[in-house]
Amino acid sequence: MKRTIFSNQLLPWLLLAPQLIITFVFFLWPAAQAIRQSFLREDAFGTRTTFVGLENFVRLWNSPEYLNSLQVTAVFAISVTVLSMGLSLLLAIAVDRMIRSTRVYTTLLVWPYAVAPAVAGILWWFIFNPTIGIMPYLLGQIGYDWNHIQSKSDAMTLVVIASAWKQISYNFLFFLAGLQAIPASLREAAAIDGAGPVRRFFDITFPLLSPTTFFLLVVNIVYAMFDTFGVIDATTEGGPAQATNIMVYKVYFDGFVGQNLGSSAAQSVVLMALVLVLTVIQFRYVEKKVAY
Repeated sequence: MKRTIFSNQLLPWLLLAPQLIITFVFFLWPAAQAIRQSFLREDAFGTRTTFVGLENFVRLWNSPEYLNSLQVTAVFAISVTVLSMGLSLLLAIAVDRMIRSTRVYTTLLVWPYAVAPAVAGILWWFIFNPTIGIMPYLLGQIGYDWNHIQSKSDAMTLVVIASAWKQISYNFLFFLAGLQAIPASLREAAAIDGAGPVRRFFDITFPLLSPTTFFLLVVNIVYAMFDTFGVIDATTEGGPAQATNIMVYKVYFDGFVGQNLGSSAAQSVVLMALVLVLTVIQFRYVEKKVAY
């Protein structure tokens, strides 16, 4: 392995400086401020600050609204992860089996990833709008009255679809790369031995995709818990009756709308800790079943 030796010891730090500065300013410093503020209570005008210790955290666990947000987040994150990874895997398998036009279909499937979350939310809001949307009209033809403004299940379905659609392109790229890295001779040998397409997929293809699947599992859970704020804000704003009020949106609403900065900071700390714990659990236990 070839090593790069710098004649000037200061040069490596200068090259790393931009990334280190960005990490400190936009990640480490805000995280430290959130942890500090989670132990404080501040009025809406910022004129008085009181140290309250763990009171903000105690109030969270005694709050039915926050416990509901935890439950909604769990349902939402699992639904988005399963739907986006499942559909992207099916699309990757379909493209991998194609001989011609592979690049064209890959390009078309990647485009949605360039769409901002808020734009994706507005797009699906128009599609499912009870008044002008095409989907409520089609569902009405088969007897289903769609209204995500009033129905909790319809609202959750809408935000799950919008969030999963945004992430499918990202998952698709990695699944397709993983499928193309599997030697064709393995599947051909299994076919010669009489294994059908389903047997070949579950006995050969899917086990060899386990490193890619594990990586995407971690990424999609983090995405569902952090990066879907724009989708929620553009479609349901956490409603109806807090049915889609996931944790990251509640952090924003309590902090910027309700001006309860201490509670909002405590919620952000809990959310950060929860994501870290889930990531550690996945690397500690799920990764054992991954065949590299």
